[in-house]
Amino acid sequence: MKVLKFGGSSVATPERIEGLIEILKEYYTKGEKFTVVFSAFGGVTDSLIEMSKIAAKGKEDYLELLEVFKKRHTDAAKALIAAPTIDRILPLLEENHEVLRNLLYGIFLLREASPRTMDYVLSFGERNSAFIIAHAMESRGIKANYLDARDVITTDKKFGAANVDIETTYRNIREYYNAHPEIQVATGFIATAKGGLTTTLGRGGSDYTASLLAAGLDAQHVEIWTDVDGVLTCDPRKVKRAFTIPTMTYAEAMEMSHFGAKVIYPPTLQPALKKRIPIYIKNTFNPSFEGTFISDKHDPSERAVKGISSIGKIALLTLSGSGLFGVPGIAGRLFNTLAQAGINIILITQGSSENSISFAVKPEVARNAKKAVEKAFEYELQMGVVNPIKVEDKLSVVAIIGQNMRYQPGIAARMFGALGQNGINAVAIAQGSSELNISVVIPRDDETKALNALHEAYFLSDTRELHLFIVGVGLIGGTLLSQIKQQAAYLKKHKGLEIKVVGLSNSKRMIFNADGIDLDGWKEELIVAKDTADLPIFIGRMKEMNLPNSIFVDNTASSSIPNYYETILDSSISISTPNKIAASSAYLQYQRLKTIAQKRGIQFLYETNVGAGLPVISTLNDLMNSGDEILKIEGVISGSLSFIFNSFQADTKFSDIVKAAQKQGYTEPDPRDDLSGHDMRRKIIILAREAGFPLEENDVTINSILPEAAVQAASVDDFFQVLEQSNEHFETLRAQAAEEDKVLRMVAKLDNGKATIGLERFDSNHPFYNLSGSDNMIVFTTKRYQTRPLVVQGPGAGAEVTAAGVFAEIITIGSYLS
Repeated sequence: MKVLKFGGSSVATPERIEGLIEILKEYYTKGEKFTVVFSAFGGVTDSLIEMSKIAAKGKEDYLELLEVFKKRHTDAAKALIAAPTIDRILPLLEENHEVLRNLLYGIFLLREASPRTMDYVLSFGERNSAFIIAHAMESRGIKANYLDARDVITTDKKFGAANVDIETTYRNIREYYNAHPEIQVATGFIATAKGGLTTTLGRGGSDYTASLLAAGLDAQHVEIWTDVDGVLTCDPRKVKRAFTIPTMTYAEAMEMSHFGAKVIYPPTLQPALKKRIPIYIKNTFNPSFEGTFISDKHDPSERAVKGISSIGKIALLTLSGSGLFGVPGIAGRLFNTLAQAGINIILITQGSSENSISFAVKPEVARNAKKAVEKAFEYELQMGVVNPIKVEDKLSVVAIIGQNMRYQPGIAARMFGALGQNGINAVAIAQGSSELNISVVIPRDDETKALNALHEAYFLSDTRELHLFIVGVGLIGGTLLSQIKQQAAYLKKHKGLEIKVVGLSNSKRMIFNADGIDLDGWKEELIVAKDTADLPIFIGRMKEMNLPNSIFVDNTASSSIPNYYETILDSSISISTPNKIAASSAYLQYQRLKTIAQKRGIQFLYETNVGAGLPVISTLNDLMNSGDEILKIEGVISGSLSFIFNSFQADTKFSDIVKAAQKQGYTEPDPRDDLSGHDMRRKIIILAREAGFPLEENDVTINSILPEAAVQAASVDDFFQVLEQSNEHFETLRAQAAEEDKVLRMVAKLDNGKATIGLERFDSNHPFYNLSGSDNMIVFTTKRYQTRPLVVQGPGAGAEVTAAGVFAEIITIGSYLS
């Protein structure tokens, strides 16, 4: 014998009922022995409750809902049952509806809906559902019989959540089924008390009915048919990559249900658990899928963590004080007090110091719990040996669950590592000695983020999802998006990284998509976007989305965006940027940003600030971290100035070279921005700080190469006129260097903590001598690399290499977070 139960979503419409009857016909054709339990049509129970509430208020509006109820069931019967059977069924349904009408009228007259009356009202949902479906099955060739579960399930008179008389019920079930060999189509949720009074079994009552029938019949197994593919690893509404758990133990299923899994409810399991009857959770709309198998079989070779669940809203109360230490009976008094007040405790945690006990309850009972505890410990509170009861709200609890956790070390470390890397604070922690679950209380706003981070850590450890919020989609930003798109498949397959761009902004518009912006159409999407670009709003949305493994990418040269870096880092969001402003601003602020990143366990990376995609800062950090001592840093660290002086030959004019550099995009529109050395100053400041020298802007000496008249020129055209007048001066400098077989290079230098920028001459023995094009070159002279300095050389400018450097940092952050 198999017991099948179909929930409200499975029987919500005649079309869905047709689908489940096809499932039952397959069982019937195979010669399977089974019985079926049905819930009320989807939404009907809520409708019956609403009718009763309206009637109890003395309002006749309940009659409108009653007519909707009648029509829905009559139409379903007509759609599912053919003539001549339907002609016999409709009068019986109408008779049932008339009883309900009279019952509601009684509530209307008395202005009261007692629990006893409500149980009777609610029974009409399951009775109509099972009655209609039983006859629909019969009309399709299945020899079925309608079973009103009140004929077999006996309870006490605790209306609303009656307690079952197990022994009597099992005897009734066996006797009834022995006398009725047809396929029984039973009502879920309802039962009867002495005197024939209708009762209900409370939440999950239809599942409980199925479990009771299975236990009474010593069934082979129970099948609970719902609208999802079994028990999932996490709530799919919060974790979109959740998947079905193939097998679970009863204990694991109980834990999952306690922490919010909606597919199962603990009382459902009890009768089956006691008789070790397995339970299948299956999907009515995907009947061929295996679903989840729940039994007492435990396989030590299965994964340690089976599922991750949560309770979205809790309050945490803490009883603390010196009066608790070493005093026996404190916990007993506390929990007895809460039990007498009818308050259910969700979670308990106590430190080994015995100085405090924390417990979680539903927020709506937190005030009553506080009052009850204050009354129980009134004397200790007056004496000052117990502190005022602390209440923390706006919290959630997340739990990892699995029977094999006790056999595998490092499970808790991975949990707290995943939470910590995403900036999620653990308010309280609880773990039973059975090690079946580890529960952590966290801020409610972080619930979804925590579930995704934990799900990724335990179930998707081979694939890590990164969420990018990108500001600036010009040359560098647009190139970066192209590179991400091109490399996405490779990274996912070979590096286990799935990169999603979830926020994007240019100077005019911004867009967001938590599932990832389409990188084939991002330009068009930005053009038609409704949201006007607004950096504070962009950052606010980024924080509100609260996605795990988030990275903010600033591809601009804006001086205002770095003002927000602190709040971004403080929200546990990593930053990658080619923007030099933050790292070269006041040293105190630079240190503050790095400290916040370190404190939050995230990354603040700016490799592309110096040398674009060249590994300059990372090489310097590697030298420092490995214990080397930096003696001197010399760098041609401006691609534009490198191009200008590498191209300055005997047959060229200096002003013409500068014009060519401007035309080819090597310099800014106003070349003075490059020739002034100010950009190089930012870069040498950054290198100096990474080398351990707290340099400020004023500490860098710039030996200007421009005549004062050129600096003060009113426009770019005026500047070039003045520069042409200085060609002879620059030619003299070039010629003097050539006479000594040397070349001119604009160099930033850090020597013994002192930074200078200026035009210098170099012979063929120096690495700078052979520079060409717009290449950058940085020369590190250290204690280890003293005779032959360490040289980093390559393109130091350009969208492709800069974007590639940012991309590399994104991958680095992904590796760090894993």
